[in-house]
Amino acid sequence: MAASGPPDVIAALARGVVEKSLQRGVEVGAFGHKGDWQWLEETFPIHQGNDLQGAMAIVADASYIRSEANDLWRRSFWRIVALVILIVGITLGMVRWFLLRPMSRAAERMRHLRTGHAERSGDAEVPELALFSPLAREMETMAASLRAARAAAAAEARLREAGENLWTAERLAVHMRNRAGSSRIFVVSNREPYMHIRQGRETVCVVPPSGLVTALEPVLRACDGVWVASGNGDADATTVDEFDRLRVPPDDPRYTLRRVWLSEEEESRYYEGFANEGLWPLCHIAHTRPIFRAADWECYQRVNQRFADALLQEMRDSAEPVVFVQDYHLALLPQMVKKARPDARVAIFWHIPWPNPEAFGICPWQVELLDGLLGADLIGFHIPLHCNNFLATVDRAVESRTAREYMNVLRNGHLTAVRPYPVSVAFDGGAQPVTELDRIAMDDERVAERQRLLSEFGARAECLAVGVDRLDYTKGIVERLEAFEQLLEDHPWHQERLTMVQVAAPSRSRIPSYVELRRRVEATVERINSRYQTARWKPVILIERQLNHDEVRRWYRAADICLVTSLHDGMNLVAKEFVAARNDEDGVLVLSRFTGAAVELRDALLVNPYDVVGVAEAIHMGLEMGADERRERMQGMRRQVIEHNIYMWAARVLGDLRELRLEPAETTEVSRVTASSVRRAELPLEKLA
Repeated sequence: MAASGPPDVIAALARGVVEKSLQRGVEVGAFGHKGDWQWLEETFPIHQGNDLQGAMAIVADASYIRSEANDLWRRSFWRIVALVILIVGITLGMVRWFLLRPMSRAAERMRHLRTGHAERSGDAEVPELALFSPLAREMETMAASLRAARAAAAAEARLREAGENLWTAERLAVHMRNRAGSSRIFVVSNREPYMHIRQGRETVCVVPPSGLVTALEPVLRACDGVWVASGNGDADATTVDEFDRLRVPPDDPRYTLRRVWLSEEEESRYYEGFANEGLWPLCHIAHTRPIFRAADWECYQRVNQRFADALLQEMRDSAEPVVFVQDYHLALLPQMVKKARPDARVAIFWHIPWPNPEAFGICPWQVELLDGLLGADLIGFHIPLHCNNFLATVDRAVESRTAREYMNVLRNGHLTAVRPYPVSVAFDGGAQPVTELDRIAMDDERVAERQRLLSEFGARAECLAVGVDRLDYTKGIVERLEAFEQLLEDHPWHQERLTMVQVAAPSRSRIPSYVELRRRVEATVERINSRYQTARWKPVILIERQLNHDEVRRWYRAADICLVTSLHDGMNLVAKEFVAARNDEDGVLVLSRFTGAAVELRDALLVNPYDVVGVAEAIHMGLEMGADERRERMQGMRRQVIEHNIYMWAARVLGDLRELRLEPAETTEVSRVTASSVRRAELPLEKLA
């Protein structure tokens, strides 16, 4: 028996345990305690053979067990307390970082919006958490609306003070709401203003690059209009209702988009075939032979009728609707609509050049095309030359009464007005004065931006020339590259100093002539780089993808010179976009005289794109031009673009259409048109507004 404790307690314990063990003949064990003392008692019987001889008792002190248990509980308690404090701290931190911080930023953003100190959308701090993404989108939409409203109000205030009159989106909307009255406005185009595409498992709405959306959306918003267009997105069919309609824009639905569906064969024959292998080369003097196929023409007629049917369905409940048709894809539609709805006011704008009568006479179906166009009440072209070519073509090809001095055509009792409306770009913020300090800061930023952009291609240069085009044979890209090569040969000090960046967005890649053009462009770039490239310098950078608006503006602002050398173009908005982007009032524009833009932008360096040496010398002249002359030329071009922006274009076309009389005209009325029309026909283009 071994134990430590009071002897009397041990003796009493031993007797009781031994007795139990002897009685049962088995091992007996138990815990016991008295006061603060705790023990473990074990008794083992002792056998000799089959006889029980006695028992052995062991009593062990077990007080340490309670002590250890108490220590364990104390340690666990403090661990739990520390863990609770840590969890609470982390929770409070997460609430503060992911909830209170974004909400605080949102509140600060709202305060800035309210007080008129909102940041630009690109710099704005909005809630980052996915939980707040709906709130963030709504805040950005509201911020954009408030910024636009404040900018418009500020511009109007500046212009009232200066006695000028700038067209803005807001003014255009009010103007058309007052002019249209109860009439609803309908726009018809091949390209849709909003396209839905699949990106993984999601459906995304994108806005294809188009100045038409900028110009016409304010009108449609103001008048709850309808835009009829073909659905080209791979997810377009999943977003319309049973009538092929949906409300747009997605973030603020204000008008209806009606989609027309075309099969792959119709796309091939109507769009790629007749429109772009036939009419496009026919109207552009770029020495590419137009291709006319009877099957393409039949498909072109069917598709035009399908657009007309969709439009007439949308116009069914509208009295005296206003219809604005876009471009050469839908030349037959005006007559189709006018026959069904004589009360409709129909205009069509021809966005490409109109050739001389001899060139247009190549088309086997010129009479049908002219009749389709003359179904409109108003036909718009970019410049007076295109109007005169159209009138001469009508006079030559069909039986009609043409009043050249008044720019009107009477055919089959219907009077059609023909007018020049030079299209432009959005420039609704006015021109802010540029101080010398502003100019220095902008120049430093331009140099830094140029290096950032070129570094993405592993290049460096002191000067930058930029061309931005669709990959199209009318844009003169090959001729431009050859002129750049001539410049490096004639003026070798530009080597390792000047880099040309050519953006060539892929276009109509299933048409053989475009495939061949791409091969020629790539081969020319390769030849120039192989001839002149050094370890430190690359002469030409070719970007063969579609850039978004912000990316293009970065190149415009970083460039020393912009090259627009189209062989033939109705307008070419790249020239005006470059001018609008240059708020530093610097930069040089080299512009083909065969573009509509050359009629307005007289301060550009005008060139013949076929004259390779002449274009090279113009580029050299632009690079060597003094800062004062560059500034004076750019200021003149910016004034032109500011005063004649895209909103003025839309207001003039739709305003003139609204004022036209729709009563059938007598033959004697051909020469009796409004005095304003007479004056407009006689004025030079820069006074036409």
